[in-house]
Amino acid sequence: MRITATVKLLALGSAAVLALSGCTSSNNGGNMLQSLGDNEKTVSLLGWPGYAEDGTTDPAYDWVTPFETATGCDVTFKSYGTSDEAITLFKTGDYDAIAASGDATLRLIAGGDVQPLNTELIPNYAGVYDFLKNRDFNTVDGMTYGVPHGYGANLLMYNTKVVTPAPTSWSVVFDGASKYKGKVTAYDSPIYIADAALYLMKHKTELGITNPYALDATQLAAAVDLLKAQKANVGEYWSDYLKSIQSFTTGDSVVGTTWQVIKNYTPAEANVEAILPSEGATGWSDSWMVSSKAKSPNCAYAWLNYIDSPEANAAATEYFGEAPATPDACAFGSKDFCATYNAGDVEFEKQIWYWTTPIEKCLDGRTDVKCTDYAAWTQAWLEIKG
Repeated sequence: MRITATVKLLALGSAAVLALSGCTSSNNGGNMLQSLGDNEKTVSLLGWPGYAEDGTTDPAYDWVTPFETATGCDVTFKSYGTSDEAITLFKTGDYDAIAASGDATLRLIAGGDVQPLNTELIPNYAGVYDFLKNRDFNTVDGMTYGVPHGYGANLLMYNTKVVTPAPTSWSVVFDGASKYKGKVTAYDSPIYIADAALYLMKHKTELGITNPYALDATQLAAAVDLLKAQKANVGEYWSDYLKSIQSFTTGDSVVGTTWQVIKNYTPAEANVEAILPSEGATGWSDSWMVSSKAKSPNCAYAWLNYIDSPEANAAATEYFGEAPATPDACAFGSKDFCATYNAGDVEFEKQIWYWTTPIEKCLDGRTDVKCTDYAAWTQAWLEIKG
């Protein structure tokens, strides 16, 4: 679960900004592993909380120990709270692999921090849903840099007793947000700009937005204006899922962005419902990536293969609260696991715009303009928050 108390908006280094302009990378096929050797004795992993449980948090949840037993790779795991924090930590070179969301992956690729993967050395990759492969956030120039962990949508949650009639559109937190002034909640990150862009893409077609992560200066300005207007009605920006649950439980929040896991753990007496609105939603598909400086590349590859094995993937994604990366995981989760998270539901999945790092090279294919990159989005978010 993406647990953190605050969002740390960290400026990109100049080299990373330049690289992101065209999403080129200092990596190339030359440093892709062609074969695996003996496993090293240790592997250092970085990921969202709950992505590598070894029984410490709860003895009932441990998929790390079986991996260590089978491979001889002793796992050290550190969690992070935001994608910006993850990038800062990973750039130290202290980690062999990282589970990164799409608002971080292209920055890691562009900065040369991760290596292209030889998926032939990751047998379980073959069983991953095809719709999670070869996407903008895990593949560049035909080279795969990340293997999927799981995926989910940023849903709209509302208090059924307060928010009436039942909403079907994101308009309830944008154009209609004043009705719930002070009790609207929104995700606290520059990537939330894409949520506003998605709304504008459906309701202000004259802006020409076709991809919420590919915004030229005019389109970004429109999204910023929408979010500045929304801010007057926002009672809380959240990035800590526990605080979001508490806020809906106390009634301090009655409508806003959520994750399925938040809905699952919000008490019944809070009277909340979560939906995928008519416009669709942003979402995430997290990818495990191997450091270009990995000290234990063999153990890192072993972990990537293991986490996409049906049993381990089921354990990790159900614990976290997301759909698994492989359909075979459904056989190892609880009875309603895959149904709860709409796993493999192609029509549901088609409505998700996965977090993808905005870059200067327009991801929608336009070549006559430059799009705004993540540095511009970070600055815009600071302006929105005031």
